[in-house]
Amino acid sequence: MFDALSQSLHKVFKNIRSYGKLTEKNIKDALREVRMALLEADVHYQVAKDFINRVREESIGEEVLESITPGQQVIKRVHEELIALLGENQKDFDTREQPAGILLLGLHGAGKTTTAAKLAYHFKEKGRHVVLAACDIRRPAAVEQLGTLAQQIEIDMVAPQPNETVPNIGLRAWETARQSNADIVIFDTGGRFQIDNELVEEVKELRENVQPRNVVLVLDSAIGQESVHVAKSFHKDIGLTGLILTKLDGDARGGAAISVQSITGCPILLVGTGERLEDLEPFHPDRMASRILGMGDVVSLVEKTQGAFDMKNMAHLEERLRKNTFNLEDFLDQVQQMKKMGSIENLLEMLPTGTHMPPDLKKQMGAQSEKESKKFEAIIQSMTPEERRHPTLINGRRRLRIANGSGTEVRDINELLKKFKQAKKMAGAIKKQQKRLLRFGR
Repeated sequence: MFDALSQSLHKVFKNIRSYGKLTEKNIKDALREVRMALLEADVHYQVAKDFINRVREESIGEEVLESITPGQQVIKRVHEELIALLGENQKDFDTREQPAGILLLGLHGAGKTTTAAKLAYHFKEKGRHVVLAACDIRRPAAVEQLGTLAQQIEIDMVAPQPNETVPNIGLRAWETARQSNADIVIFDTGGRFQIDNELVEEVKELRENVQPRNVVLVLDSAIGQESVHVAKSFHKDIGLTGLILTKLDGDARGGAAISVQSITGCPILLVGTGERLEDLEPFHPDRMASRILGMGDVVSLVEKTQGAFDMKNMAHLEERLRKNTFNLEDFLDQVQQMKKMGSIENLLEMLPTGTHMPPDLKKQMGAQSEKESKKFEAIIQSMTPEERRHPTLINGRRRLRIANGSGTEVRDINELLKKFKQAKKMAGAIKKQQKRLLRFGR
């Protein structure tokens, strides 16, 4: 996510920090490099031009040029303008009315149907009662796909009846949501390979029938500059209240996210960062700007940790570590809870980086860690309950059986047991240190 842009800006800022004193000339030279970095990241040319002009006006002044840390002052100005460009403050859906309607629009291939299910899951996790409306009646298997996802997350879905029109499906879904006291109804509409009159009229009629407060465009961020044109067209023809960007994890440039809010004036509400139903995150302009500039996003990392780890389980684990009864069942539980936090690659992006981590290395580390987690999970699940609780029982014969059962090799079993012993040893060292500190405190 934004890897190319982050790398380019890191180089520019490294040069700026090295200057003992800034002049108008070297500020202009640096901003020229920033502008090139934005354009190479697929940021719309007008957006890049306006951005640079605003930063230049703020940076070429006595306050910056005479500052003790002029380089940091320029970086601060870039950070502030980037936040403004991304939308200033985090925006949310309008759910004041019950049920609150969310009409999802988008072109074919943007990931709209999957996003509808992710959005339903997102609201369900907040304790909301959600109804899905399958209004995509043209794409083969679209209704079946949404139905499978709805069943997976245990959400009610209204499916089309034979020869039923899209506006009528919407009305029936709205009535179903109202009668069942649902909080939110999400309409998954049909997409096209391009915007045409038939699509526009169908959506307009559906919108007229259900009067949703939220009309949200699901936009494939990986299509670059074209995404800006798509967003402008939908906003002009139908009127949008917000945007959801998909596939942001697979777009190293990310220019769409930076351009589209500025061009349309519509806030980015959520971003898709993976294939799992959980991989839909609120869009915080300030946090995203910090991630782009390599400052990390510790707040989001803490929120992910709090959402993934059960506090009762953590207290139970702490007690087992204290009593030295930590076993492989506890180890497996920790591996599974870590998976809930998402990909390691995304988590690494949230950490502040003193030196920029190359994207290839980050992907390699993420892939290696996820592969290792899956392997360890398979190994532990191939053990007997007795072996999990008492790892010292695992001799050579048992290791061979576990390896065959988990599709791994004996050396993988050895590696897992080694990591487990290291975890226990580290926990023991922490416990001893705590005892010393307690004695010292007395």
